[in-house]
Amino acid sequence: MKSLFALVALTFCYFSVSAQDDIKFSTLKHSFGKIKQNKPVSFSFKFINKGSKALIVESATAGCGCTTPEYPKTPIVKGKEEEIKVTYNAAAPGTFKKDVTVKFANHPKPIILEIEGEVIPDGTKPNPDH
Repeated sequence: MKSLFALVALTFCYFSVSAQDDIKFSTLKHSFGKIKQNKPVSFSFKFINKGSKALIVESATAGCGCTTPEYPKTPIVKGKEEEIKVTYNAAAPGTFKKDVTVKFANHPKPIILEIEGEVIPDGTKPNPDH
């Protein structure tokens, strides 16, 4: 009985891990570096469907209102490349690190995309003493 349970658990773990293998992102993290305040910036996270079935993005959810993800609403066929565009509004000065949680249909674990950078205050002038 224990070996049957272990076999079922192992099989479940294998399919849970391998299910993510059909989605291949070129990167999961992007740094904007220093950006100007009040100048929104965007980055497109590209991915490809490596699986045999069409992929469906159920949702892409930002951790705050300052970050806006855009994602494909139609199924992504085998071998097709698509992207999730993430825009940061850059309203507040200072460093930032934001996550976007992407959930694909029939995939147990979401994929986390990350953006980071530093917003430089608008109108900052160089110090004349340097």
